[in-house]
Amino acid sequence: MSVAEKIKNNPRLKELVLWLLLVPREARPRLWVRWFVNPFKHQYGRRSLVRWRTRMDVVPFNAFSLGPDSVIEDYATVNNGMGAVHIGARTFVGIANVLIGPLRIGNDVIIAQNVVFSGLNHGYDDLTMPIKDQLCTTAEIVVEDEAWIGANAVITAGVRIGKHSVVAGGSVVTKDVPPYSVVGGNPARILKQYNAEAQMWERPQKHSVAQPSV
Repeated sequence: MSVAEKIKNNPRLKELVLWLLLVPREARPRLWVRWFVNPFKHQYGRRSLVRWRTRMDVVPFNAFSLGPDSVIEDYATVNNGMGAVHIGARTFVGIANVLIGPLRIGNDVIIAQNVVFSGLNHGYDDLTMPIKDQLCTTAEIVVEDEAWIGANAVITAGVRIGKHSVVAGGSVVTKDVPPYSVVGGNPARILKQYNAEAQMWERPQKHSVAQPSV
């Protein structure tokens, strides 16, 4: 049995390790972890940039990577406590974004301001227990290459946004977005799709609901 498995299978040892790594009652790692552990555990591509005012709540026991020439702007928050966060090459993460894993963002993606990606959901079924104390479930969000996410959009757990697709500002995306599509609204619906035969963007005859996520 590996050291990691021993820690996971021993509640008291797990609690001690988490106390050593994380600030109590907060989701952020301790200063010594940020300075002396994370730089050796996480991957930063050449010429990638994380602005000084970004809140990097990344822990060493889950993966984080930022591809070459990618930028995370000021006041963004990145949290991999519930799952890995991977960001590809030449991707722009805008001001005040919230990225909660598990999350995988591809190459050449544009993300505007105040966008929220949350790969987790809080349990709420047990009425005898506060929601904050119930178990969380996770499902990876995937944003494929060349997508553009407009300002103030919300992307929920388990959603896949297809290649070269656009999410209009203020949208709430709860279902998968096909490649080469434009979606908008709450919940987001397909507004346009690219017709490869006609070589043009077309509006559907009826607004289609984005396909359910797997």
